[in-house]
Amino acid sequence: MAQLRILSYLPNPRVWKSTIAGRLCGVDVEVRGATPGELAEWLWDFDAKPIAEVDSAVVKAAERAGRIGFKGQTLYKTDAFLVANPFGTVPVAFSPDGNVGIFESNSIMRAVARLGGETFPLYGTNPYEASRIDSFLDVSLVFATASQQYLFALRDKVIGRDVYERTRDSFTTYLGGLEAALASGRETFSGDGITLADICFACELALFHNEGPRAEVLASNQMTALLPEGRKTFPRAFAHFDRLVSRPEFAADLGPYLAKLTKRG
Repeated sequence: MAQLRILSYLPNPRVWKSTIAGRLCGVDVEVRGATPGELAEWLWDFDAKPIAEVDSAVVKAAERAGRIGFKGQTLYKTDAFLVANPFGTVPVAFSPDGNVGIFESNSIMRAVARLGGETFPLYGTNPYEASRIDSFLDVSLVFATASQQYLFALRDKVIGRDVYERTRDSFTTYLGGLEAALASGRETFSGDGITLADICFACELALFHNEGPRAEVLASNQMTALLPEGRKTFPRAFAHFDRLVSRPEFAADLGPYLAKLTKRG
């Protein structure tokens, strides 16, 4: 049995924070899920599955109004799911017995690191290193919030100047700090090797590459794509991204995803 089971819409680079961490520190991570459209027809539960495979009475009792990316849709969430994750969102991870729920991708990734800490110290070797890693993860949340709004707007082909400028500022702040962290010739952001800070960065930036296939939306609104200029402005950060993506533990998830986005772009 897996040490951690995750339910999510797929593909989702934020879930891959945990699968990458699992490969590095020897933790068995199981991922269940489907595309957003398909996941709307799933029972959200520790034992998640398509509603076609579930008793109709259970499905009826689990009906809930969708929010955020599923706004306007009927979703199916069990009472046990909502106890495990009171926010009712995905991705969500479960302990092997299904009794403990963990939500938010950085927290799920931290759980993997704690489970495999003796094999590979992804979360540092002492409280000071762990707290420095947390600093990078907390900063990433600001960028993640802005980028999600930005990518949703690009997907819907309606993007306001305020969303664009907020994302541009967040992108510049986040990448600028990471560039500075590598300025002394370091090869990773914290400690002597790869940590959760590096994994989070790689996955968030991979997700941001969804900007590429939507460049025409930006151009039609007299806006400039952020990634091409970012590669010029933050060469150390992007070189680190390229190194991480080339590693087998990262490439298993991020390689095909980025290749598909590049083809679409």
